[in-house]
Amino acid sequence: MARKDLVDGSKAYKDRKFPEAEKLFRQAVSRDPKGENVEGKMAQLFLARTLHSIFIGNRQDKSKAEQAITEYQKALAIDPKDQSSYKAIASLYENLQKTDEWQAWVTKRSTDTSIPPEQRAEAITSLAAKKNTCANDISDTEATKKTVTKDGKQAFQFVKPAKPEDYEALVKCTQEGTALIDQAVALETDAVKKASSIDVKPMSDADLAKTQDALKVFESARSYKASLLFQSMRIAEMDGRTADRDRLKTDADAARKNFTDLSEVVKKMQKEIDDRTAAKEEGAKKEAANKK
Repeated sequence: MARKDLVDGSKAYKDRKFPEAEKLFRQAVSRDPKGENVEGKMAQLFLARTLHSIFIGNRQDKSKAEQAITEYQKALAIDPKDQSSYKAIASLYENLQKTDEWQAWVTKRSTDTSIPPEQRAEAITSLAAKKNTCANDISDTEATKKTVTKDGKQAFQFVKPAKPEDYEALVKCTQEGTALIDQAVALETDAVKKASSIDVKPMSDADLAKTQDALKVFESARSYKASLLFQSMRIAEMDGRTADRDRLKTDADAARKNFTDLSEVVKKMQKEIDDRTAAKEEGAKKEAANKK
């Protein structure tokens, strides 16, 4: 019966008959509330996604978002490594503008040593990204980013914000963001560090997708590492610390290269995925043509 509810609920979901799908998935979950069987696990996750979809269709119905969060949390209790449920909850908290809840949720994920390092790194990077945005909103303005002529060429020069509290916030956000992103980058595995040597051709489709997903996490972490170093460079320039500014620029440029190097590997993997998809589609077309 649980399997039938799951199949019927999936069809209703596909047909965008969300109330019907919700009812069927709830029935399936009630038959296996602990998710001891495959059907129970899938029903729990599909119920959360259905409630999420209802909220997306009507963002005024915040009760559905709250229900979705509850059901996603149940799905995570069954499978703590379910990254899609974790990210869905974080997204819902942001949509509901529950900043404190978002912060607590992502922080909890970032400190969970029972999950894979790339999942922790993704959470930590999300926290660092907020700090980077905080810093950039202060440092990248017309009031702080001046265009000057240097050696006959135009360049940017960074000056302190007019308000001392803005400067203090800039320093605080940059320092906190840097501490966080250093934690994320420190979680890089040897596979990530040696990514440039990966041969994508013999990899299975599943391994290729899994590896790419992991690399994307650290691609983002490296990007924010560079960004936060540039924020530190701007602060040094504002303070008149020329030597520190030059050193930080060198570090930031090196960090940006580390990011672009990993980004090239991710792109190479995506090309391989696209080529395989195209080959399969072409093969299917030929097979269909031969049957005619």
